[in-house]
Amino acid sequence: MVDQSQLVFPVYLYDYFAKGYEAASGIPAASFTYIRGVTPLSTNLEAFSLMVVYLTIIFGGQWVMKNFKPIRANLLFQVHNFFLTIVSLGLLLLFVEQVYPMYRDHGLLFTICSDDAWTQKLELLYYLNYLTKYYELVDTVFLVLRKKKLEFLHYYHHSLTMILCFTQLNGRTSVSYVPITLNLLVHVFMYYYYWRASCGVRIWWKKYLTLLQITQFIIDLGFVYFCTYTYFAATYYQFLPNMGACAGTESSALFGCLLLSSYLLLFLQFFGKTYTKPAPAVKKVQ
Repeated sequence: MVDQSQLVFPVYLYDYFAKGYEAASGIPAASFTYIRGVTPLSTNLEAFSLMVVYLTIIFGGQWVMKNFKPIRANLLFQVHNFFLTIVSLGLLLLFVEQVYPMYRDHGLLFTICSDDAWTQKLELLYYLNYLTKYYELVDTVFLVLRKKKLEFLHYYHHSLTMILCFTQLNGRTSVSYVPITLNLLVHVFMYYYYWRASCGVRIWWKKYLTLLQITQFIIDLGFVYFCTYTYFAATYYQFLPNMGACAGTESSALFGCLLLSSYLLLFLQFFGKTYTKPAPAVKKVQ
């Protein structure tokens, strides 16, 4: 039983989530343990094979759809986006409920660097968030069916975010909650936008959604660069100022830094191309 004074929200949401999880899986939430090679989708072969399947389906689908008219599937599209809005919001609240008490009691450094910040409850939430990345690949299927242009940024981001979550889950990086919660916040607004737009509602803040995504990556990089730096400084270069080692494997930390950096650059490029109009040419006076 959770102490009422320690509650983040009026009720302890995880209790309700745990009941739903057990009803759906037949396994108590408290018994979940992520074991590489045992837990579904926990091996390199599974993750990378499904990424190849995804790319094959979307590009093969584009080739097939050349001979057909666009398929709107509007109702399915609406249900898909509404479902992801609710799932993203639910996971976001569950993460906040688990992380905030650690931050309140032990401070920010503990939450992003301590091995003890990787709890069993958070591990289950990390795993479920990872699984949602596979379902989110359906976004691209709708684009293919509607014969929309597939931007490199779209399929690069979708396929590799799945791999990013996979590597951080295996690497047990405590700082994972930062990019995950920010990503979930963005997805609440993003899938809400797509849901309402597909219902015929005119949404005026699409530009600001992209700005929110860019802000997300800037904050992400501030945290992951810090954690990676202090880990390597404390481990190999003790003469450098540092805050001690951080939880997680070196490969997962470096991959996270590189991939999130590429996301920021690509989203900045997309924003410039989409929302920045070139200055009108000035006519020379003869």
